[in-house]
Amino acid sequence: MKIALVALLSVLFSSASIYDFKVTGLDGGKDIDFSKFKGKKIMIVNTASKCGNTPQYAELEQLYEKYKDKLVIVGFPANNFGGQEPGTSTEIKEFCTKNYGVTFPMADKVSVKGDDAAPIFQYLIAEAKKKGIEDPIKWNFTKFLLDEKGNLITVINNKTKPMSEEVLKYLN
Repeated sequence: MKIALVALLSVLFSSASIYDFKVTGLDGGKDIDFSKFKGKKIMIVNTASKCGNTPQYAELEQLYEKYKDKLVIVGFPANNFGGQEPGTSTEIKEFCTKNYGVTFPMADKVSVKGDDAAPIFQYLIAEAKKKGIEDPIKWNFTKFLLDEKGNLITVINNKTKPMSEEVLKYLN
């Protein structure tokens, strides 16, 4: 039964598009509808409030502000690595707003890896594998960058800062 389900899911995901996804937002449960991002690059980042990479929120916000005419960033809080996102939705939203002034869309907390990974991350991982990127999510603040047509361009390492040349080369 599990094999049949996996086969069915792989067929569904192989024909899916990033624009097919709607996820619950961190701000009171409003949906984030990815179909509204057609024509812009999309950066999807798994985030955590108690990680050594957490200061990247500041650069993610800076990147979002600078390029928001052609880029949308969507943060996905996740507690998959070292229990570094233990907070509730309210606590995470307060933390991001108070400490980093985050204005880019933030989804409700999800799992980004393993059997319980959110469907959007199952999709992103499958797209990364098609590009030869095995096991793309090594830690918090991994960045999936998609082009204006919703195709995965690359996966950017969790240690790479959002305002680094490695990221900016895709936006300039």
